[in-house]
Amino acid sequence: MNLEDIKDKTILLFGKPRAFSKDEFESQMKHHNVTIVKEINDEVILSVDGRMMTPYEQIASDELYEKGGMNTATIDELERALAKEIDKDTLLMSLKLSHDKERLKSAIENSMLNDEIFFALMKMYSWSGEDFFENDDNRDVSAAFIARFYENIERNHNVQYATTGFIHLVAQAKSSDVLLAISLLEPLKYHPKIKTAIAMHPKCDPSMQKRFFKSDDAKILEALSLNQNLDEKLIKEFAKNEYLGLNVARSILLTDELFEYLKKFTLGLAQNETLSEVMQLELLNLHDNFVNLALANNNFITLSIIQKLHDNSDEELKMALYKNSATPHDILNEAYKDENYHGALAQNENTPVEILYQLQLDARYERMVKTNAGFGKHIQGENIGWLV
Repeated sequence: MNLEDIKDKTILLFGKPRAFSKDEFESQMKHHNVTIVKEINDEVILSVDGRMMTPYEQIASDELYEKGGMNTATIDELERALAKEIDKDTLLMSLKLSHDKERLKSAIENSMLNDEIFFALMKMYSWSGEDFFENDDNRDVSAAFIARFYENIERNHNVQYATTGFIHLVAQAKSSDVLLAISLLEPLKYHPKIKTAIAMHPKCDPSMQKRFFKSDDAKILEALSLNQNLDEKLIKEFAKNEYLGLNVARSILLTDELFEYLKKFTLGLAQNETLSEVMQLELLNLHDNFVNLALANNNFITLSIIQKLHDNSDEELKMALYKNSATPHDILNEAYKDENYHGALAQNENTPVEILYQLQLDARYERMVKTNAGFGKHIQGENIGWLV
């Protein structure tokens, strides 16, 4: 709806506002010079159905609808139109000058306000040095934050009242905006696991990375070193440390330049999922047993590299390949002829299902097969249940 159509006019409201508090709703109506009445009169140009309508109001609304001739709207439509007209700077200044915590909390709980305003409101909120759910106000604000961004919140309402809700939000984040907002929340000091989850998230942008790096917290630094989109300046910093540099080599989204820069961490590079075939071949040509074993365990190596590794007579190397889901069926079928490799094949989700059925009949491998993701997917697809 368009607010211009009701400015300087009178509307009939049944029930109460939903997203706005009563006081805030009335303030917004006054700002737009809209008069609110509870009974129909000749000046009413719009009827609005709000929440918590009384039986009397419901009957009156139904009669108006049946009679016709009156424009109608839902409270959601009206509040959405109001929210679009709110100026962020004006609202923030008003809240800052009023020092009204209840009004601030009400605005934070208003799902109609856009995310930009919401993030600005969160920066104004004082947690009083307490945890997310340690007092009533913090609980309400935390619940509003989680409910706003949690995917499919209607399927899991309880998650908005638990710290796990923030952990899920980090996992679900598809942009840096929500991660940044969470990273700035004061109660995060009580939850180092959420910090580390943000630090290693691919959407953790350079500004957040820099702030985490300055914290000099060992666990945060370790998590940051596992971020595949680590800022170039931090890559160079971590490369000075053998352990953190190994993490970077293992986790970073590789380019030719980064591969060259991180060459001293060959064992980490061999575990990297983004190795090109050229990079894999270069590592293979080092003829390093530990590097070869790391390549054999890498589920993203190419067929040609698998073939070259398989030609090696090393048993530990072959065992790794037979567990590797990148290994093709012809090699796995051949391996099945040797009982020594059955345990590895039982764990490989790419093992041909006919072989897995046979291995399931052996008590030694039954549990491995039943926990094999590939076999589980086959069973679900066929909808036949587990064999007993």
